[in-house]
Amino acid sequence: MKILAFAATNSRKSINKQLVQYAAGKIKNADVDYVEINDFDLPIYNSDLEEDYGIPRCAYAFQKRIENADAILVSFAEHNGNFTVAFKNLFDWLSRIDRNVYQGKSIILLATSPGPGGANTVLKLAKEGAPHFGGNVVGVFSLPSFYDNFDQENKAIRDTSLTAELDEILRQFEGAVSPV
Repeated sequence: MKILAFAATNSRKSINKQLVQYAAGKIKNADVDYVEINDFDLPIYNSDLEEDYGIPRCAYAFQKRIENADAILVSFAEHNGNFTVAFKNLFDWLSRIDRNVYQGKSIILLATSPGPGGANTVLKLAKEGAPHFGGNVVGVFSLPSFYDNFDQENKAIRDTSLTAELDEILRQFEGAVSPV
């Protein structure tokens, strides 16, 4: 099973990068393609740019990474209750290639934040939106209060009930994904 994993943020020190890497590492028998969205340098989307220059090659390169995956694991940072500008911009370019951005893939949506809300607002947006763009949401997991609940030295969730919740979602994910 090939998993595309990424954090929907351009922050180099993102706690969501730590969460998605941790979760991806728990998936058994998976070939994980971890993508850093900073590697896909895109201008801010606007229709004038698209009309004048077309869709940038790196948007096609990201689309190809989705195409080559059996499933997607993404962790969303929350900025003012919404997606990060970096992710939204990438998504906007991808949707110009094909509205079916997620290409029918099974997806686990993750999010964390320093506060007790665990980025649930953006997670709700992602869960509601993914099916409209070809995503089959298999599971959703929010890790509240990242610095209290994640041991950065050992790279693991401290709370056993949260660990069990994520493990169950990952088991369902593994069962739902059949390689193409």
